[in-house]
Amino acid sequence: MSHDLDLIFAALSDPTRRAILEMLLEDDMAVTDVAEPFEMSLAAISKHLGILTRAGLIVQEKRGRVKWCKLDPSAIRASSVWMQGFGQFVELDLDGLERFLAQELPQD
Repeated sequence: MSHDLDLIFAALSDPTRRAILEMLLEDDMAVTDVAEPFEMSLAAISKHLGILTRAGLIVQEKRGRVKWCKLDPSAIRASSVWMQGFGQFVELDLDGLERFLAQELPQD
């Protein structure tokens, strides 16, 4: 599991790859359509897609002559479950605590 998380978080560390995942939230896309909004070569986009595929975040499949990408939510789900373990560290609402104490404690 640790190795899988390493691959997932490494893949998510790049803003281009995060943008690709956001695009794939809408629908499956051909590789050329994924590459369109980015100012980089198709080879560079293919490398990003390979990293996302190895991390299990997307699936690439050939349909006819066109290579398609689709989101695979299982890897995100696995990382989300792991991160939920840290939910116990909820931010303290210090302003709310201060208001509470001001109401409850007698004023001098």
